[in-house]
Amino acid sequence: MEDSVRQRFLSFISPVIFLVIWEVLSRTNVLDMRFFPPPSAILVTMYHMIISGELWADLSVSLYRILGGFVLGTIPGLIIGLSMGLFKPVRLLLEPLVAATYPIPKLALMPLFMLILGLGDMQKIVTIATGTFFLVLINTVAGVINLDKIYLDVARNFGASRKDYYLTVALPGALPLIFTGLNLGMGMALLLIVAAEMNGANQGIGYLIWESYDIFDLNKMFVAFIMISLLGYIFNVILNEIERWIVPWKQ
Repeated sequence: MEDSVRQRFLSFISPVIFLVIWEVLSRTNVLDMRFFPPPSAILVTMYHMIISGELWADLSVSLYRILGGFVLGTIPGLIIGLSMGLFKPVRLLLEPLVAATYPIPKLALMPLFMLILGLGDMQKIVTIATGTFFLVLINTVAGVINLDKIYLDVARNFGASRKDYYLTVALPGALPLIFTGLNLGMGMALLLIVAAEMNGANQGIGYLIWESYDIFDLNKMFVAFIMISLLGYIFNVILNEIERWIVPWKQ
């Protein structure tokens, strides 16, 4: 219990120290306040944005797109990844396609998605889903392939059905790497949402960053940066807690 509290304290104290140093350097003009406003000023701006509802309006839109894209990319990534890991013919069939398409920058696909889907939410959701899909897929395949073969042999000897292979052998055994893929996929989702909302959007965290750049409102820009950081931290904590609950043997 004490170790857990100590770990949480260490995780909390490092950003606090960073913010204090930033505040001091900015207030003493070591950092140019035009480009690096002090955290206290940024927090005041954030407070006003929360009170006015401006921040929540942008944040809620981004959350919808992030979660929609994450789910849309994760589900097929899991299913196809488990299939590729379990069945060698499927892996041999799909592996060249994955190897050929994975290196394509997902942002490079945005113009194509814009042409097909327009400038609405679906284009941004699909962009995020594409990035998430590959990371979940690759880690799921690796998790299944690295399973001890004895588990597959036991399942075969007991006459396991195809459903049993998926749900009672491959999925539980690959969970540690699947969660690695989920964490990476969520990180990718946060990267892509900012870029996606800078083009053809009128709301969202990415739009807020671009609008702040246009009017040189650095305080609002840093508020957007903070929100992306907070989302990343919150999603990471949630996924880690779920993993700790579902995969206790990894701890």
